[in-house]
Amino acid sequence: MKHKLLYLLLLLAALGTGCLKKNTVTPQPEPSGSYAGQFRIVRRNLGPSSTTYDTLRKANITVTLNGATKLYTVTGDTATAHAGSHGTFAIGAPLINFVDATYSPTAPITKTHLNGTYAYYFDGTIFQMAAGPDTLSLQYDLKKVN
Repeated sequence: MKHKLLYLLLLLAALGTGCLKKNTVTPQPEPSGSYAGQFRIVRRNLGPSSTTYDTLRKANITVTLNGATKLYTVTGDTATAHAGSHGTFAIGAPLINFVDATYSPTAPITKTHLNGTYAYYFDGTIFQMAAGPDTLSLQYDLKKVN
């Protein structure tokens, strides 16, 4: 009986060590460099029979992030939908926060500024950000250019 118990304990120990594998999570890389693509303002319309989405305004922009200094700039098509701007940013995956040095909360809002907290996805090439309440969303769909 003692031998059977010893074999059972050894079997359980062998099985247990196989289940103790250490799962390592690869951290999401931090975006740094220039990213070009489309900025969109999307509104979700809630109708009686369906939900539709309207792209209110869009622009082709470039966002440049300097990972070492945590500074950013926005350039490109900044005539109507998105303001050209610059400022600082901080990352805590899956969120990125921007503080726009050109944004004034008291000035009339005519264009969107890259300011505030956004959820983001970055795989080394594709850089996407989104923010907004349930019915209005600010979306950035960008790709690394350098």
